Amino acid sequence: MMRSLYGLLLLVTLLALPAVALAQDPTPVPVTDDDVNRVAKQMYCPVCENIPLDVCPTEACRQWRETIREKLALGWDAQQIEDYFAEQYGERIRAMPSTTGLNVFVWVIPPLGVALGAFLLWRFLRANTRASQPAPTPDDAAALQDEYVARLERDLKERW
Repeated sequence: MMRSLYGLLLLVTLLALPAVALAQDPTPVPVTDDDVNRVAKQMYCPVCENIPLDVCPTEACRQWRETIREKLALGWDAQQIEDYFAEQYGERIRAMPSTTGLNVFVWVIPPLGVALGAFLLWRFLRANTRASQPAPTPDDAAALQDEYVARLERDLKERW
């Protein structure tokens, strides 16, 4: 009798465990406007030019922010949401372009341009400092002027 009572108690306990697990379903964490704007400021409006999604007043952006709110409530992170919108609307919605494909040029060309400009400036300044000679001393200036005067007189005598 005791064994059947223990068996019945064990059976009831095992059957009740899934019901307890289902009853403890986690409630969704409320998503605040700050959470939505933190993700939205990393994207641009698909309709307007150069307006971040978090401040754009258009209806399309309001719908996008609601979609972001839904995705955050489902547990998506910011990168997943941004990738989702980039897949739907293209790379132009990203505030910071990705570093894959041809977008790598957006990251590489500006530093290369600055480096090339610095190198050309350095070469220019170096060439100009080499070409300049120190100013002649007064004795050198007098000697150069005497030589100039002598050549000038010689040329004048040949012509006259």
